[in-house]
Amino acid sequence: MSTTRDFAPAADARRLIPARARALLEAVGRTPLIPLELEGLPPSPCRLYAKLESVNPGGSVKDRPVASMLEGALERGDLGAGRRLLDSSSGNAGISYAMLGAALGVPVTMVVPGNASQERLDRIAAQGAELITTDPMEGYDEALREAKRLAEQEPDRYWYCNQYANPDNWRAHYRGTAGEILDQLNSLGAPVPDALVAGVGTGGTLTGVGRRLREANPKLHIVSVVPELFPGIEGLKPLGHPGDIVPEILDESLIDERIPVTIEQALTTCHQLVRQGLFVGPSSGAYVFAARALVTRAEHRCIVTVLSDTGERYNSTGMWRQ
Repeated sequence: MSTTRDFAPAADARRLIPARARALLEAVGRTPLIPLELEGLPPSPCRLYAKLESVNPGGSVKDRPVASMLEGALERGDLGAGRRLLDSSSGNAGISYAMLGAALGVPVTMVVPGNASQERLDRIAAQGAELITTDPMEGYDEALREAKRLAEQEPDRYWYCNQYANPDNWRAHYRGTAGEILDQLNSLGAPVPDALVAGVGTGGTLTGVGRRLREANPKLHIVSVVPELFPGIEGLKPLGHPGDIVPEILDESLIDERIPVTIEQALTTCHQLVRQGLFVGPSSGAYVFAARALVTRAEHRCIVTVLSDTGERYNSTGMWRQ
């Protein structure tokens, strides 16, 4: 496997990082690539693989871009003079910011929609971050608008990371997530992927992984999962509606197809995956549901997707009650 890391801070920045934080940063990435067997499908030459991102130290794929963005900020000196790191999040990135901020000694303020699962809100607060919640009926975009307002109102107090516009977000997936996928498939004797299934939160995963895999296979078919507007799927933006904020780092030209997925379809798939030993959250179920549609078509040899986080983060939502 390649030894290229997602995060390679310059020597000067490395000296600023405490040993505990370096250990956490080194634990990010190199996640397993899991072959998935889907229930009720006839035998097919198509193979489906997923990156198991819940094994990251913060429990989700968001550790990758957050670590990359924080190290970039340290290299540039953005976090000097006691400024607080500020950003908005649907929840998982908030945990990554709070965890790494605590390890680095960086004060963190997170703006999160009020409907984020209680487990995620509790962990962000437990790790010492200041937590601001917004009206859940206004969705993730309201949290983004509030973070931007705070940054403009108090520029000397906050460094606004803005994961929706920060290029270190998608670069982490280009270098790390996608590079690992290619190395792992090669070690398995599997072909270069000809399909990728992802979704849009910030757009970092789809953009970074999509760009790297399309370089490896120009015919790569990229599917974006589209959740329903309400109740939606935590961590995913539906887009396509008047007033929706499209993330600046999202490269929409990469998307070949959009597949709608309801929360019921996502949760049903999560319950199928847990019987295979994979305890994952709703966005992972949505991705695998959409990937199932591609497998059924029998047009692809190798499909890859991401299992974004752990299902333990959603017990309070009732998704695991029988």
